[in-house]
Amino acid sequence: MPTIQPYLFFSGQCEEAIAFYQHSLGAQVEMMMRFSDSPDPVPEGQLQPGFEDKVMHATINIGGARVMCSDGCDEGSKFDGFRLSLALATEHEARRAFEALSAGAKIDLPIGATFWSPCFGMLTDKFGIGWMVTVEE
Repeated sequence: MPTIQPYLFFSGQCEEAIAFYQHSLGAQVEMMMRFSDSPDPVPEGQLQPGFEDKVMHATINIGGARVMCSDGCDEGSKFDGFRLSLALATEHEARRAFEALSAGAKIDLPIGATFWSPCFGMLTDKFGIGWMVTVEE
C-alpha cells in the first residue's frame, strides 16, 4: 500500500521548527542532514547564500506519524492550501497540544466543542503551518 507523508519546507527555519515541535508535541528526530553533509556537492547556484549549513532533509516522528522537512534552497516557501490534522485521544491531550502550538501562533478557531468533536481547534503556528487539533469521538 502506498504511503503519503507530508514534506514541509521551512525556508531557513527548519531546525528551529524541529526544536519547537520537539518541545510542543514531543517530536522525535529520526534523521537530519545538512547541505554541507551531502555526499554529493550541491549544484552551483542552487542554494541561496548562507544556506550551506541549513537542513537539506530531516524526518521527525510525531506520535507515530512521520513528517519530512527541509529548509529548501531559499526563503521562498509558503504554506497555503493545507493543514496538518492532529487527532488525540483525550480532551486534555488536545488542549495541551493546542496550547503548546499556540506560542506565537494565529488562532484561527479557538479550541472547544463542535458537533463533530468534543474538542476541536485550528491555528496557524509561528512557522506558517496550519494545524487542526481534534479529539475523535
